[in-house]
Amino acid sequence: MGYLLPADYVAYGLSAETADAWVTTASAMIEAYCRRPSLMSASYTERMKVPIKVQTVRLSYGPLISVDAVQAQYARPGFGEDFSGDFAFQTGFAATFALPGQWVAVDPTTLFVSVPTGEFRFVWNVMGMRYSEAEVTYTAGFTVVPNAVQVACAQIVRNAQTTPGLNVKSSKMDTLQIQYFSDSLIDSQVQALLRPYVAERLG
Repeated sequence: MGYLLPADYVAYGLSAETADAWVTTASAMIEAYCRRPSLMSASYTERMKVPIKVQTVRLSYGPLISVDAVQAQYARPGFGEDFSGDFAFQTGFAATFALPGQWVAVDPTTLFVSVPTGEFRFVWNVMGMRYSEAEVTYTAGFTVVPNAVQVACAQIVRNAQTTPGLNVKSSKMDTLQIQYFSDSLIDSQVQALLRPYVAERLG
């Protein structure tokens, strides 16, 4: 999708006659730079390690809207964590009932979810068991395009229009050519605007 509508072109310093293909290409470059399929609201599924002691996970994409489904794996001995003291007792208890390594569904309403930080934490269960891995389905993204993203989109278009070799008809813009010039199109000003929207954990 384009992060600027034709009605917004003039307000963000573009000509009213700007071809939509410029904005579409700039928007695709923003998504590639931010390492995400879209900045708008979407559903994601991630599988990640869970630190044994803190039992807290930070999700890759934000802003977090909701955690929709979670499956987690009970921790096994030998994950490089400290299993002394209470951990040793809990691990032995779990091994007795063949729980380590099993995947179980976790009710998302039982999690401590922090929307501002994009994190969630597992609560202690009755047996004191910890999780070592989780598969999480969640919703994240924006419902309205942030102003900074619109400014960045317009700046990329202006950079492209003033870059020799890209000043061609939009219908003939080649993907490889766009990639070749990406360092100059996504300049330091654009990078600063997009920094808050880059995926947290990927890459």
